[in-house]
Amino acid sequence: MNLKKNLVLELIVLLFTTALFVGCSKSRDYSSSSRATGWALNAKEGGFQYDPKTQEQETGPGLVFVEGGTFTMGRVQDDPMHDWNNNPIQQHVQSFYMDETEVTNLMYAEYLDWIKQVFPPTDENFKNIYAGALPDTLVWRNRLGYNEVMTNNYLRHPAYANYPVVGVSWIQAVEFANWRTDRVNELILEQNGVTARNARYNTEPGTGFSTETYLNAPTQTYGGNDSITRGGKFSENLERRSGDSTNLYIQRKDGLLMPDYRLPTEAEWEYAALGLVGIRDYNVYRGKKKYPWEGQYTRSSDRRSRGDQLANFKQGDGDYGGIAGWSDDGADITAEVGNYEPNDFGLYDMAGNVAEWVADVYRPIVDDEFNDFNYYRGNVYTKNAIDADGKVMVVTVDSILYDTLSNGKIIATDLPGEIYKVPVDENETYLRTNFSESDNRDFRDGDKRSTRNYQSFGGEDDNKVEEGKRMYNSPQHKVSTDDSGNLLREYDKSSKRTSLINNEVRVYKGGSWRDRDYWLDPAQRRYFPEDMATDFIGFRCAMSRLGSKSKKGKRPRNN
Repeated sequence: MNLKKNLVLELIVLLFTTALFVGCSKSRDYSSSSRATGWALNAKEGGFQYDPKTQEQETGPGLVFVEGGTFTMGRVQDDPMHDWNNNPIQQHVQSFYMDETEVTNLMYAEYLDWIKQVFPPTDENFKNIYAGALPDTLVWRNRLGYNEVMTNNYLRHPAYANYPVVGVSWIQAVEFANWRTDRVNELILEQNGVTARNARYNTEPGTGFSTETYLNAPTQTYGGNDSITRGGKFSENLERRSGDSTNLYIQRKDGLLMPDYRLPTEAEWEYAALGLVGIRDYNVYRGKKKYPWEGQYTRSSDRRSRGDQLANFKQGDGDYGGIAGWSDDGADITAEVGNYEPNDFGLYDMAGNVAEWVADVYRPIVDDEFNDFNYYRGNVYTKNAIDADGKVMVVTVDSILYDTLSNGKIIATDLPGEIYKVPVDENETYLRTNFSESDNRDFRDGDKRSTRNYQSFGGEDDNKVEEGKRMYNSPQHKVSTDDSGNLLREYDKSSKRTSLINNEVRVYKGGSWRDRDYWLDPAQRRYFPEDMATDFIGFRCAMSRLGSKSKKGKRPRNN
C-alpha cells in the first residue's frame, strides 16, 4: 500500500515537473542572459544593458493605427482625363499610423505661436522664420469673386478653428511635421522625468529642442543647458545610482521616443483612404471600392441618414453644396473636420473637403517593376554633418539656413538647435547594390540615362543634359539676390517648354470642396509645385509603425 502511495506521489511530481518545463519552454526568458555570449544582461557590474519591459510603440497624439497589407493601387473608373497616370498595380504597404483628420487651422496656429515664442519675429535673426511658416491667405482671392472674408478670417477666426488649414505649400507641411515630432518627444521626456519640469515653456529664444540633436548630441540640446536636459527626477536618480555622468540620456534602444511625424507616401494614403478592411473575406477583397465608403454613390443609403451626402465636394456647375436644407452637404467651402462618417480605418474626410499633399515626387508612372513594397519616389539620402573635431555640427543663431523658393518666398530649412544635414557621399555609396547616390528623385525616370536622347560614349559627362533634351522640359524659373540684397526674380518665358513636371512637383490626392465627384476616388492623382499653395490642398501627417505588423495577435477565424 505504501509502495503504491509512493509511486503515485512520484508520478504526480513527475507530471508537475514536466508541465512546468513545457510551460517554461513556450515562454522562454531572453532577458536574463545573452543568447549570443551567455553573459548576464543588465548586470550591476556592467556589460550590456537592456530593458525587457519596453512596450510596443504607442499611438501618437492625433493618430489612428492602419494595419498594412496588399492592395491594388490605381484606377477604378474610366479615364476621361486621358492622364494614363494611374494604371492598376499590386502594392504592399507596411503598417503605419495616420492622422484621424486633416491638420486644422487650430493645430497650425499652435505651430505659429511656438515659432513666435522661440524665434521672435521682432528679432532680426529670426524674422524670416515666422514669415516663411505663415500660410498664404491670399489663395482665397478670385479676380471675379468676393472672397475677402476668407482671406481675412479663415486662418485666425475661431469659427474656422477646426477647419482644415489651406494655403500651405508642400515644403511648409513637411516643416510642420518636423516641428510636431520634436514637440511630442519633448513632452515625453518631460513626463518621464528626464528633462526639467516645464522645460518646453522655459527655453531661451533661439534654443529649441530637436529629437535628432538629443539622440546624437544631447549635451547641445536646449542650447547646451544641461540643467534642463537632465533636470528631471529620473535623470537625477540615474546619476546618483550610477555614480558617473555616462549613459544618462535616453537613447533609441530605450524605446521611449516616437518615430518621426511625416507626410504619408502616395501608396500609404491611397491604401488608408480605401479602407479595404471592411470588405475582406479570408485572404481576398470582395471587389474594388470606388470611394472610401462602400457602394457606387456619394449619398448615404443608411435609413437614418438616407440621401445625405457622404463628402464635401462640388456637385455641379455653380453647385458647391446643394439646395439649402435637406440633402445639402453642409458646406460651400471647406467643412469642419470629422463632419462626415469615417471610413473603415476610422479616418475622416479621406474624400472631399480638401485634397491632401503626400510625400511623393510626381511621375506619370508608378514604377512597380522596380519595387512593389512600400513604394515611394522622393528619397534624398543625407547624413549628419561632422566638424573637424569629429563632433556633430548643430545649427546656431548665426548659422540658420534658408532656402529661396522659385516664387521668391524665403523658408528656414535648418533652425537653431537642429543638426546640419549633408548629402551622403562615396563613403556610403561605394560598391553598394541598393543605392548609388544621394538624390534618387528621378531614378529610372527623368535622369539622363532615361531620356530618349541618351547615348553613352566613353568619357561623356553623364550628369549633364543638353538644353531642350531633358526628359521633362519644364520651366526653369530663377531667383537670385543682387549686391544690395534685393531679390531678383527671373520668370522663364520660353515658349518651348513642354511639361510642368520636374523634381519639385509633388503628388496630391483626394477630391476637395472645389472638385467634382470624379476626384473623390482615392486612385486619382494630380500634382502641384512643392513651393506653391492653393485654397483646396491641405494635409495630414503619418508615422511609421515599429515592430509587429498587427496590434493584436492572429487567432483562428471562427474563435
